[in-house]
Amino acid sequence: MSKLEAKNIVKYFNHDGHKLKALDGINLNVSDGEFVCLVGPSGCGKSTFLRIVAGLEIPDNGEILFDGKPIENTDPDRIMVFQEGALFPWLKVSDNVEFGLKMAGIPKNERTEISRRYLDMMQLTKFADSYTYQLSTGMKQRVAIARALVMDPGVLLMDEPFAALDTQTRNLLLVEMQLIWKVTKKTILFVTHNVAEATVLGTKVAIFKNRPSSIKKEITIDCSRPRHVEDQNLFKYHQQILNELKPEVNRDNHIEEKYHH
Repeated sequence: MSKLEAKNIVKYFNHDGHKLKALDGINLNVSDGEFVCLVGPSGCGKSTFLRIVAGLEIPDNGEILFDGKPIENTDPDRIMVFQEGALFPWLKVSDNVEFGLKMAGIPKNERTEISRRYLDMMQLTKFADSYTYQLSTGMKQRVAIARALVMDPGVLLMDEPFAALDTQTRNLLLVEMQLIWKVTKKTILFVTHNVAEATVLGTKVAIFKNRPSSIKKEITIDCSRPRHVEDQNLFKYHQQILNELKPEVNRDNHIEEKYHH
């Protein structure tokens, strides 16, 4: 069953007085419970597309269907986790995680019970009374993910959430993210520049063309879990994605050379 469907999404931006086409007809079907990773050259519009799905941007053409109905604005059923966690440094970890529930008017006892489950899932229980400014970048991202999950969204949107992490922390979170996905059965749309990350996490990887973007190819990752970056079974998928990306990245370099000469 289709949870999310993008139909011919077109988006323009104004650049130096000219209209610049960023997205040139994005079509994507995401089934309920899928983990779809979006990869593509830097600046190709992956994050813009994610913001449109979230309702934070409006497309110039096309529509996003969520459970068969067009989306028109933001909604707790589609929650975004950003590269920077966007946490409140003056609140404790537990209060950050409960913030959305509090805004929704959920009683304190119920909020505490719900948040406790996700604090435990993200291995944050012993940090519940810490302030977020006391935490490492990796721990802050755990808090951001827990805060999103407590709202029980229909779709979790993740915009390069592990990009700022060191390799060891990221690899640990890649394993944990698979377990979270398995337990929660969430539909996840995940933007990344990291091809290895995409093959480890995704049930499917959608490869974006260079600007103006459309989806060049979708590759299904048929490999058992939990997966690790070193899994040799993932190498063939890794290579397929790189082969599709290489001409798009090279095209970007040619464009840059043209403008610098």
